[in-house]
Amino acid sequence: MQSGMELHILDHKVYVISVEKEAIPIVTHALVKLALLYKHTNCRFFSYTETCDDFSVIVDEDGYQEIPKHEKVKVQPNLWRVLNVAVGAYATNKVSGLTKIAKSVILPLADYHVSVFCMSTYQTDFILVKEDELDIAIECLSANFKVFQEKDGETLPVPSPHATDEDKLLDPGTPRPIVHPFIVPLNRFSIRSLHPETLPTVSCALLEIMFYGNSLQSSLQDGHDRFFSYSVVDGEISLVMDNETLSKFPRNTLFGSTEGECWRMIRIGGAPLGFEECGIVAQISQPLAEADISTYYISTFLNDHTLIPEEDADSVIQLLKSRQQLPTVREENEDGSDAIHINDQSDEKLPKRHPNDKDIAYY
Repeated sequence: MQSGMELHILDHKVYVISVEKEAIPIVTHALVKLALLYKHTNCRFFSYTETCDDFSVIVDEDGYQEIPKHEKVKVQPNLWRVLNVAVGAYATNKVSGLTKIAKSVILPLADYHVSVFCMSTYQTDFILVKEDELDIAIECLSANFKVFQEKDGETLPVPSPHATDEDKLLDPGTPRPIVHPFIVPLNRFSIRSLHPETLPTVSCALLEIMFYGNSLQSSLQDGHDRFFSYSVVDGEISLVMDNETLSKFPRNTLFGSTEGECWRMIRIGGAPLGFEECGIVAQISQPLAEADISTYYISTFLNDHTLIPEEDADSVIQLLKSRQQLPTVREENEDGSDAIHINDQSDEKLPKRHPNDKDIAYY
């Protein structure tokens, strides 16, 4: 067990939702309330991420009641529980950066065949597991952590129902092939936060970005991907955006850990990844953890996204390419023989290249 490390099961039960692009007017009222007027709701966990494919929303049970029911608003049927790693006296310091918990959390959960949904913020990393797999996750991680559960304002120790089955766990150094294609847009990203009392000052900028931008574009434009993420968890606000979007905010309203720090994004998955496959996050985070490269990871309804320091982008791309083993697909030829091809999804499921996309990286 790692000294001083605690795993907290937060008192949030959340839903994962996808809103189709053309349906954003249907949910705008609810999203404005949850994003900007959250103090007037009982919602304590809210995340909004726009990609070129959809709007992905993670919201707790109280916030879910605000979301209109509509055929273009898809809800993943499982309830998800939120895990967070903390360290220090009384575990008051949240751990930030997914690579810091890859070996102790992400890899063991993959070995236990527990599907995870990750949400990195400016402040910390949240690991979501399905509620019906929570006991399995506790069993898996109890060897590495003291486990606590938040309930009604109290933090209570959680005994593991069973000891961790070490036979299920691979050696942390065992390579995990990357089995999905990925692309690297040209955008340069920033990870920022703001003080809640500053929210009225930036509300016009947020409304424009979230609801009145060129959000209906559904493919890469000049090699740039559309990505904006905004979250409010227990009153802490986090934003992930490219530098063009950052310029729309009033000066000195947002803050970051390092002035001028830039990140590149890697989008994983040519087709929707779904919610049943285990190990996707482990495949990406393992080599980055071994190379001691910081990363933030944001799962959405359709795909996964990891952010890496700009100065490490070239080496990370080569590292991930070296781990990539796209699966082969067996089909039968007309003469009855087997036809084998690599399932690279390059023609039908990857975004179509823009004529000026010659500099964008498709893998």
